[in-house]
Amino acid sequence: MTGERTWRAGGCHCGAVRFEAELEPVVEAQTCNCSMCAKTGFVHVIVPESRFRLTQGSDALTTYTFNTGVARHLFCSVCGVKAFYRPRSNPDGWSVNARCLDDAEGLDVRIEAFDGRNWEANAHSLAHLSREDQ
Repeated sequence: MTGERTWRAGGCHCGAVRFEAELEPVVEAQTCNCSMCAKTGFVHVIVPESRFRLTQGSDALTTYTFNTGVARHLFCSVCGVKAFYRPRSNPDGWSVNARCLDDAEGLDVRIEAFDGRNWEANAHSLAHLSREDQ
């Protein structure tokens, strides 16, 4: 899945929070059936730390944690949208919501199901996504 990466902008519904993620032309994404993702409709695109930048709205973010407290679910305090977060499976990277990208034109987003209800048995399958060589 390598190719020329491009920075893609995105953000929350109201525009208070903005981000950019550097993405390959072919993007591996996951839908998850865990209690959090199933309720929010989050489509995960996990990127390394170096391929994510918050460009606006750090002061508008609010954090929600549960269970182990490792994942940092970040929501816009104005509109409530979670455009990205620090995932438990990849605490060295970021999970961007593909649905919050401004423009996905030219991206081949390949969405696979991830069994987050059985997270402990399956999380290892996501670990490679935040590596710099991906």
